[in-house]
Amino acid sequence: MNRTPEITVSSESVEIDGRTRTMTVLHHRLPISGTVPVVLVFHGSMQTAAAIRSFTANSFDHIGEQSGAIVAYLDGYKRHWNDARIVNSSAARTNHVDDVAFANAAIDLLVRRYCGDSSQVHAVGFSNGGQMVMRLIHEIPSALAGAAILSATQSVPENFAPDSPQEQPLPVMFVHGTQDPITPYAGGMAKMYRFRPRGLGLSAQETAEYYARRNGITTAPTTTPLVAAEAGPTRVDRTDYHQQDHPPVVLYTVHGGGHTIPGPKKNTPRIIMGRTDHTFDSAEAISEFFGLTTRKGRA
Repeated sequence: MNRTPEITVSSESVEIDGRTRTMTVLHHRLPISGTVPVVLVFHGSMQTAAAIRSFTANSFDHIGEQSGAIVAYLDGYKRHWNDARIVNSSAARTNHVDDVAFANAAIDLLVRRYCGDSSQVHAVGFSNGGQMVMRLIHEIPSALAGAAILSATQSVPENFAPDSPQEQPLPVMFVHGTQDPITPYAGGMAKMYRFRPRGLGLSAQETAEYYARRNGITTAPTTTPLVAAEAGPTRVDRTDYHQQDHPPVVLYTVHGGGHTIPGPKKNTPRIIMGRTDHTFDSAEAISEFFGLTTRKGRA
């Protein structure tokens, strides 16, 4: 009989440029020898590590649990990230907060203190956190094994300015709702609750195509509808950009979905953010995409 592993929750901190940066770390008590994968989770604007855990009904706690993965929820500076968008007026940007250094420091801590595998570090980001993950992909791709981006699209070139961008390809997964009121699925101006514009972005499809080209994929994508147990107000399609010997890109389109994270538990408020799909398990899909669904050898 399969038994849900016990989860231990710890609070950790690192010092970056004189600022104390915090994170919540979850690790599973499994009889596993050797190192384990690491998953960094970056919350959205106006959130915290605790807020995104609640926002996802704690479902992200279980990303990669079969492989014993460590899941670390990082706290942004004053609830925001200094992402790579030029149009970003948050305190994280105006105070020149080095969130790339924070990510690197978090990885180092998790490798040293929690037996994390430095070759299996994955980044997951929602909204502003998704934009932060895009910055990491372009600035420290060698530190990552893969990325998952939810409710965020690639900025247009004139609104995208990572420091010393690198071209190293990475597997990237996207989840985006067609009725997202904050980051339009079809592209255009991203904005927080109808004010504070965040700059122009590509469409979700154009974003996936951008990363497919970045990975050297030249074959046409294939789209497959996901069959839900019951018909409802939302449905999900999966579009695969796949070519042998090239890291894959996957886009999950949530038809009728809002600026939310799909999951089986009904926890996300519909007001302002839009509708949440409950037929698709984002945490499970992320685990599968990162290849974290197989348990490592027992001690």
